[in-house]
Amino acid sequence: MNYYSLNHKAPNTTFKDAVVKGLAPDKGLYFPERITPLPASFFENIDHLSYNAIAFEALQQFVSPDIPKDVLKTIIAETLSFEFPVVKLNDNISTLELFHGPTMAFKDVGARFMARCLGYFNKDNTNQVTVLVATSGDTGGAVANGFLGVKGVNVVILYPSGKVSDIQEKQLTTLGQNIKALEVDGVFDDCQDMVKRAFLDDTLTSKMQLTSANSINVARWLPQLLYFMFAYKQLHKSHKDIVFSVPSGNFGNVCAGMMAQQLGLPIKHFIASNNQNNVVTNYLKTEQYSPKQSVQTISNAMDVGNPSNFIRIQEIYKNNFGTLKENLSSFSFTDEDTKVALKELYNTYNYVADPHGAVGYLGCKAYLKKNPKSHCVFLETAHPTKFLDVVEDVIKDKQALPPQIEAVMDKTKVATKISDYAGLKSFLLE
Repeated sequence: MNYYSLNHKAPNTTFKDAVVKGLAPDKGLYFPERITPLPASFFENIDHLSYNAIAFEALQQFVSPDIPKDVLKTIIAETLSFEFPVVKLNDNISTLELFHGPTMAFKDVGARFMARCLGYFNKDNTNQVTVLVATSGDTGGAVANGFLGVKGVNVVILYPSGKVSDIQEKQLTTLGQNIKALEVDGVFDDCQDMVKRAFLDDTLTSKMQLTSANSINVARWLPQLLYFMFAYKQLHKSHKDIVFSVPSGNFGNVCAGMMAQQLGLPIKHFIASNNQNNVVTNYLKTEQYSPKQSVQTISNAMDVGNPSNFIRIQEIYKNNFGTLKENLSSFSFTDEDTKVALKELYNTYNYVADPHGAVGYLGCKAYLKKNPKSHCVFLETAHPTKFLDVVEDVIKDKQALPPQIEAVMDKTKVATKISDYAGLKSFLLE
C-alpha cells in the first residue's frame, strides 16, 4: 500500500515511510491510495472470528508489504492484550468501553500498534528516531507507555500546563527512560502547532529523524477502526440499525470509524459529539469551516480548535458536503450539560462514565430524538477515575482507583517547562 499527501504536493510513499515521517514534506496528512472493501462474508461471519483475526484481515492491506504477515500477527497479538466490552444501558443505547488497556484510554491501541511498527522498522537501524507528540490529555500517557523502552526511539511529549488532569499528567511525566515531557505555557493547539513547525524546521530535520505519534500518523490512526468492528461483532445479531456516537476532539477516532465503513462495515451513521470546541458542529450547520482558539472544558481531551483529521474525513467522502452530512451528524454540549449527563448515567443506569463518554451519551440522546429506531453506541474513551475530581463531585460517590492508575500516583513528575517554539527547538538540539 502506498500513501499520498492530502496537500498533493509531495511524492507518494510507502507505509513504512509514512510512519517514520509522520507528516508529508508538504505538511499534508498521509492517506492510503486505495481502500479495498472486505467481502460481505467477513461481516456475516464476524461472530466466529477472534479480535486478532478481525484485526489481521482489516489492517493487512494498509501495512503490506512493509510489515510481513507473521510480524503483523505478532504486533496485533501484543497490541490487543485487553478487552473491549459493550455494555447495554437500554434498548436504544449501549457503550463501548475502550479503557481496559494499560493507561486506561482508547489511545492505548494506536500507541501500542505504532510503537511496535516503529520498533520493527528500526530493529536493524543504528539511527535514533525522535517521536514528537502533542497531547490534550490521554495521548501522552498512551504514547509514553506504548513506546517505553522501544529500541532506537526517543519520545518527547508536549502538554498544556494546568489543562490535563493530575492522573493524566502523572502518566506522561513519570516513566523516565526514553520518555521526556515538556510542560507548555499555552493550550493544546499551541502544542500541536509547535510539533508541526518542528517537522518543517530544516535545522532540526537535518540533524534528527522526527516523527509524530498523534493521530496524524497513519499507524496511530488506522488501528482505531477496529473498535467499530469489535462493537459490531457484539451487537449485530440483536440490532440492525447501529449508529456510533464518538466524543470528538482531533477527529481521528470518528474518522477511523468511517474507514471501517469504507471497508464494508454495515454502519449507517456517525455522530461527532463535541464539547464547546464545536468547529465541526458549526461547519455541518453552515458549510463554513472556521477554526478557532480552543477553550478549556471538563472533557479536556476534546479541547481542540482546529481538528487535524477533519481533512481525512472530507477525503473519505470526496469533499462532497451532501455525502458527508448523510454519514455524519454533530452536536455540541456545555460542561453543565456534561455534568447532568454524568449524573443521569449514574442515577438511571448505575453507570459511572467519564466526561468524554458523557458527551458521547448526550450525542446519542440528541440523535435518537429524530431516529428512534436506531441503536446508538457511545464510545467510553477513558476510565472515569482519570477525571476523579469532576466525576466524584458530580455523582457524590467515592471511586476506587484501578491498579493501572494507582501504580503512577506516588511517582515523581519530571517535566521541562517551555513557553514557545524556541524552547522546544533548544530542548531538541540539546
